[in-house]
Amino acid sequence: MIPVVTLDPTGSDHHGEAAELRELGPVVRVVLPGDVHAWAVTHHGLLAELVADRRVSKDWRNWNAIKRGDIPDDWPLIGMVKVTNMVTADGREHHRLRKFVTQTLTPRRVQALRPRIEEIVAGLLDELPGHAGADGGVDLRRHFAYPVPMRVICELVGVPEDERDELRHLVDSIFRSTTSAEEVLATQRDIYLLLGRLVALRHADPGDDLTSALIAAQEDDPERLTDEELAGTLWLMLAAGHETTLSLIVNAVRALLTHPDQLALAVAEQSWDAVVEETLRWDAPIGNFLARYPLEDVTIAGVTIPAGEAILAPYSAAGRDGAQHGEMADRFDITRSQKRHLAFGGGPHLCLGAPLARQEATIALSALFAKYPDLSLAVPVSGLAPVPSLFSNSASSLPVLLS
Repeated sequence: MIPVVTLDPTGSDHHGEAAELRELGPVVRVVLPGDVHAWAVTHHGLLAELVADRRVSKDWRNWNAIKRGDIPDDWPLIGMVKVTNMVTADGREHHRLRKFVTQTLTPRRVQALRPRIEEIVAGLLDELPGHAGADGGVDLRRHFAYPVPMRVICELVGVPEDERDELRHLVDSIFRSTTSAEEVLATQRDIYLLLGRLVALRHADPGDDLTSALIAAQEDDPERLTDEELAGTLWLMLAAGHETTLSLIVNAVRALLTHPDQLALAVAEQSWDAVVEETLRWDAPIGNFLARYPLEDVTIAGVTIPAGEAILAPYSAAGRDGAQHGEMADRFDITRSQKRHLAFGGGPHLCLGAPLARQEATIALSALFAKYPDLSLAVPVSGLAPVPSLFSNSASSLPVLLS
């Protein structure tokens, strides 16, 4: 009998739940909000094979539950599933949608951002003392980990400053798993209103940004994006471009402050790349990700998953899989020799923004601990409330003392 786990939409014990999934077996049935059933493949090796398996689709139109009308438009997780961009496309369509981003978000463009990222980081670090409360604590998530990637991605994509608060609100809503039906519908509407304003602005006033570049790149291309696809692609870049990096920075700082030996080693050897990779494995910013849908019945570890059923990728469970990372998989260790993880996905859908996220995080961590070498948590780690989400794995605030 296949074990069944009802997932907690508030993420109250994210890694405890991931460990339970892993211990129950390589393939587990999970229940999502709204009594929606799915499968989870919990072991690293099997999940790595799954994300590269071309028999398994990313297109939500292949989900039987949606075909049957069982998933309403106000389902709390709909904004993470029913989207039109390269994340939810297969084969040739995936290549068509992805190529425009590949052509514009080039390695050269990412590398050219380094001086601006360093400037943003330095400015935010200088401002941190001014955000201290009466107890001397500063919320590092709010005043550093959030604005670094938000400013970078908004400047990169060309989002005006007066739209950024609305953007952050909408991304928060999408990643939360506890939203009301009314908020879900309002968020879906407001996302496309915001994106419509952005596209109209960059049509009228092109700049040195990705929105303008995407518009220009497809002007004479017969495979050009539809308006819906352009909006979906921009939303993907904006949402994934700061939510994951925000959580990566928060999780890395939390890990280092609770593992002083690893912090000392990182500072002594300036091994911030290793810190980032170990954080991605040990405390992945996206703990679970929906969804994949078999185009035919597939058998994984002796369990047959029928065609058209949803499969959840539990990256937190896979990240601490002992079969991949050894008996000490639960330990945060930046000297770990086996560094491979799935935090950025895999196969043809490997995240295009991974180089930018890594660059932002390494710059931010290096500068933070150079500027504030005596940084410490202002509350016990047990007092850090999680983001209420099945997807985002992070603390909703990170109070620290600067000295």
